[in-house]
Amino acid sequence: MKIITALLAARGNPKEPVKFQEILPLKLKGTVSGKGDKTSEVCCIYEMSVMLSCFKDNDFKEALCLKEVEAFKKCYTNHLETKKVKKEKEAKGILTPGLKDIIT
Repeated sequence: MKIITALLAARGNPKEPVKFQEILPLKLKGTVSGKGDKTSEVCCIYEMSVMLSCFKDNDFKEALCLKEVEAFKKCYTNHLETKKVKKEKEAKGILTPGLKDIIT
């Protein structure tokens, strides 16, 4: 170990320190990109899988799977309604306790 550190110390710094060249001005922009705000929102997975399995079992005839299709449509409309209510509350500035995600 002593030999390695002695060899490294004997070498010294082979290059001089690199001077910093400012290519662009070092200041922050006035806006921030919204890349992190996008959420991968998934809803009604169970209802969709039940509906698709019913379609597969019945050779994709919608008339035989009306109950599953209606359950999926109902779930999706409920999801859209809750999303709309959350957006309205957010626009008004109403805080909901326990709510961590923000719907955009």
